[in-house]
Amino acid sequence: MTKANVNGIEIDYQEYGEGEAIVFAHGAGGNLLSWWQQVPYFSPNYRVITFSHRGFGHSPDVADGPGMHAFVDDLEGLLDHLNVDAAHIVAQSMGGRTALGFAVAHPSRTLSVVLADTTGAMDEPDIVDAMTDWRDNHGSTREIGFRALSPGFWERRPDMANLYLQISRTNPPRPPIAGVMSGGPSGTALSGMKTPLMFIVGEEDDLTPPHVIEAAARHIPGSFVVRVPGAGHSVYFEIPDMFNFEVGRFIRQASARSA
Repeated sequence: MTKANVNGIEIDYQEYGEGEAIVFAHGAGGNLLSWWQQVPYFSPNYRVITFSHRGFGHSPDVADGPGMHAFVDDLEGLLDHLNVDAAHIVAQSMGGRTALGFAVAHPSRTLSVVLADTTGAMDEPDIVDAMTDWRDNHGSTREIGFRALSPGFWERRPDMANLYLQISRTNPPRPPIAGVMSGGPSGTALSGMKTPLMFIVGEEDDLTPPHVIEAAARHIPGSFVVRVPGAGHSVYFEIPDMFNFEVGRFIRQASARSA
């Protein structure tokens, strides 16, 4: 187990390969184990870094710690620890708060951003209202892990669906996380972004639906949305071949433009 002393805690991380760095930031239902289908795809050509956010996996937060409010600073500290000047950031759900916040705070250290099934917690009124309206009208008592996968995936691959839940349940107990999808960057911070940014969303996403993602994309000039049929809130897990292909192509294009 590899750990970095960052901001008063120990961040659990793993790295594989060499080249430009890609950092994968997991969602609230995961940890660094979530990316097991991305690591072997990208590591032959990139330096792949996976980590567990504080409070997840083997990255315990301190008592009454800042939780997600320290995610951006934690990522900065991890990159400093690893001597990474700049990286591509690929983020799922809650991890979008980390990725978008980092890109706004540290544009020179951000080569590109992929926001997967997430608005990056952008704090724009229309996005917050759209998310609130969706949740008010699509409530569920099911555990979030069950809602994060499409119904078809549960039917096709019950073994993989169970693995998804088991990864989530390796996380330590914690209080409910409030405000995961709001409280992030807003206003001129978004309209002035120059970092290449791609959204990818499952067409059956029950937590952050495509119409919300498309509204979020309109706040970031030059960003675009890839919609994936037959997938829910976890495209990276349900249809990894398509996810890896689209993310890989985007990263190559972003690198070529900056060369």
